[in-house]
Amino acid sequence: RPRPSLPAAVVGAGLGGSAVAYFLQQHFGPQVQLDVYEPAGVGGRLATVTVNKQQYESRGASIHALSLHMQDFVKILGLKHRREVAGKSAIFSGEHFVLEETDWYLLNLFRLWWHYGISFLRLQMWVEEVMEKFMRIYKYQAHGYAFSSLEELLRSLGGDAFINMTQRSVAESLLEVGVTQRFVDDVIAAVLRSSYGQSVLVPAFAGAMSLAGAQGSTWAVEGGNKLVCSGLLKLTKANVIPARVMGISLHSSEGRALYQVHYEGSEGQGSAFYDMVVVTTPLHPSRSNFTFENFEPPIADFPGSFQPSVTSVVHGYLNSSYFGFPDPKLFPFASILTTDTPDLFFNAMDNICPVNISAAFRRKQPQEAAVWRVLSQQPLDKQQLKTLFRSYYSVQVTEWQAYPRYDAAKSLPPIVLHENLFYLSGVEWVASSMEMIAVAAKNVALLAYNRWHQDLEKIDQKDLMHKVKTEL
Repeated sequence: RPRPSLPAAVVGAGLGGSAVAYFLQQHFGPQVQLDVYEPAGVGGRLATVTVNKQQYESRGASIHALSLHMQDFVKILGLKHRREVAGKSAIFSGEHFVLEETDWYLLNLFRLWWHYGISFLRLQMWVEEVMEKFMRIYKYQAHGYAFSSLEELLRSLGGDAFINMTQRSVAESLLEVGVTQRFVDDVIAAVLRSSYGQSVLVPAFAGAMSLAGAQGSTWAVEGGNKLVCSGLLKLTKANVIPARVMGISLHSSEGRALYQVHYEGSEGQGSAFYDMVVVTTPLHPSRSNFTFENFEPPIADFPGSFQPSVTSVVHGYLNSSYFGFPDPKLFPFASILTTDTPDLFFNAMDNICPVNISAAFRRKQPQEAAVWRVLSQQPLDKQQLKTLFRSYYSVQVTEWQAYPRYDAAKSLPPIVLHENLFYLSGVEWVASSMEMIAVAAKNVALLAYNRWHQDLEKIDQKDLMHKVKTEL
């Protein structure tokens, strides 16, 4: 068989791996032949668990309405948005609810104003300003522009202000724009605990992205969000190799870098050569023991650590008394967030719906056995499960190194590790969401394409807003 003109490897088949494979093929066309290495199964963190023959999202559950790449994927793959099942939220302090949502939009606004003054309006304006600038990325990418570092990408969207937002806390930024300390302690802390499992000390940019997701309308994919990953890989006709990549060594051929990918699968160890490699799994020592050989200068270790997170999917009867409702029939909430209280042993819990929702589906009543997803930092012991549930049929626990520990980040990881060797997962140190990963995947594919064809005009250009306007 004639050697394809561009053999490329993608390490990891989560959303980052499947999206970058799709974008690489979109830009390079049939010239690129893709091998995707994945030891654990396509989808990565977009996993589901089965309870009573029904599947439920165990992790990446909701997608923001402004996630344009995710919207595109769903359209291209002929997937559907899952039917939304309404449910009210509340914030619990460990003793009482500090804020409760009602069925009435105006009453909710009045309660926010009554408790926190105009803090929620100031928050909204702050988040909207960040999101408006962030949305420029789609214009840049539509015109083929790419960035060789996360700093360059951020600077092109929001100038030095966006860079600063990766280095100071969301609490500091919000207090500066007039949001009250009480609002930060009650509401902002609760949102960040449920999304990142961390405090209001996370950097402002990661915080803004998380708060945008909490404010706007969200959606999910009918049948499970992981269908996006398997769908994109099928569409690109990528060759998925069920093996764990142990390391990459550098060789050269005809003056061009050649990368040898070393892997281990069920049939033992092997290796293959590629002109281009994209690593989409985290390279931090706590997450992988990946080795790089023959690189000069050597590829440095990645600083920082990851936040452990535990998802417990519990099928059982909620103990509504713990939340101050002795009669379970009167318990009105489908989702409970929590404030940063030392004694609270869970970050959030919600009464979840299956990934396939029929027209006849209704959410279980509070006195019935329902499927609850509980997020915590440690596995729940028997006593804690007994506190939250009167009784239960099953508990399925998933422990994972979920998100970067944001307060430990001093600098952002690189995108370019070598000539045609790229690192995608570093974007999580800016903010972690499905759309951030899709944006990073498109950026890496454009960067790889522009570098391969020596189109340097399309990389790290200054004053892009002006350029894009003139191109239009």
